[in-house]
Amino acid sequence: MLDQRLVRENPNLITRELERRGIQVDLIPLQKIAKQQRALEQERSNLQAEGNLIGKEVGKKIQGGLDPKSTEISTLRIKGNQIKQKVANLEEEERNCSTNLKEQLLKFPNIPAAECPNGKSEKDNKEIKTWGKPRHGEKLQEHWEIAERLNLFDTERSVRISQSRFVTLINQGARLERALINFMLDLHTSKGYKEILPPVLVNSASLTGSGQLPKFAEESFRCADDDLWLTPTAEVPVTSFHREEIIPSEQLPLKYVAYSPCFRREAGSYGRDTRGLIRLHQFNKVELYWFVHPNESKDAHLQITNDAEAVLQALGLPYRVIELCTGDLGFSASRTFDLEVWLPGAKAFREISSCSICGDFQSRRSSIRTKEGKTTQLVHTLNGSGLAIGRTMAALLENGQQQDGNVSIPDALVPYFGSSTLKSTVNH
Repeated sequence: MLDQRLVRENPNLITRELERRGIQVDLIPLQKIAKQQRALEQERSNLQAEGNLIGKEVGKKIQGGLDPKSTEISTLRIKGNQIKQKVANLEEEERNCSTNLKEQLLKFPNIPAAECPNGKSEKDNKEIKTWGKPRHGEKLQEHWEIAERLNLFDTERSVRISQSRFVTLINQGARLERALINFMLDLHTSKGYKEILPPVLVNSASLTGSGQLPKFAEESFRCADDDLWLTPTAEVPVTSFHREEIIPSEQLPLKYVAYSPCFRREAGSYGRDTRGLIRLHQFNKVELYWFVHPNESKDAHLQITNDAEAVLQALGLPYRVIELCTGDLGFSASRTFDLEVWLPGAKAFREISSCSICGDFQSRRSSIRTKEGKTTQLVHTLNGSGLAIGRTMAALLENGQQQDGNVSIPDALVPYFGSSTLKSTVNH
């Protein structure tokens, strides 16, 4: 969430930064609300101080021998009660003003970092690194073709179970999914991440804190009878793991790795990636998440990206790193590096991880602070997929396909999968 102080004192800065995102906004009405809220707060505070002084004065006079029923004491008490009523009225007005201001601020995205390149769309993103040698060939199949041939998942029966854009993994496919999850969790915990397994159902406050609500309500699945939603990413519950807490500075950075199923409506994506594992309503993901001191967030962004890259490197999957331009940033991000893995069957790079620094945007929405001495300030948060499991499986199938129809499994994954080869089986 944007800083109310900036809205009140420097709305032109916010306007200018949001224009870098391609968003035109008039903040003058919001600035008036912010100034009004601050004025009400100051007036209430002054009246409360005056009321406290009156209360102390009454106590001193009574202790000095003045009759509690005297006209002077009665006059002071009447004045004190009048102040209390004014304070109560101001508190209600201030509360309404603050609620109005917060509801409007929640709709605004994060402002981009100074280092974030300007641009209007993904066409303006910058390639900053490549790793590995992309495989090419005329007869290379796409992952869903390989999966159907090896009987790794079933989509037709999954439609019967739920609806389109769901898959049921079978036999070797299910084992490969499980192997990838365990491999990624072990790799990241070996680098100092603390593993957690958060709830899959999250409340509205958690979605609001991470930035999914109110803007992306249509992208999530909601339980009809409860204030609970199926989480779109483990970023949501992990952000809220420390909601409304003060984290001692000596505990920072806090680095978490969390596996979770993820659920997304994929609204607006109909007709895209209708076959295979790329764009599903339900998918598994291993998420990396950092809570850091504001002075450490830039270095942490490079490290969390390196940690996500380490998975691709260990699996021998060629990829590139893209820095997103301002027009392509996610809602909560101020700067983002995307990892795009090479899919030789599709002859394309596809996003497999998005590593973002969110600054104090999420921590302000979630009230997560740190304390160093007597100084309390908002922490910075960062997140990155480490990695999306289905897309990793797709990349393994396409990059590992062999002329005999089998698929070679990377050495690092063999101890988890139990074999160096995905072999052709008979469909049933």
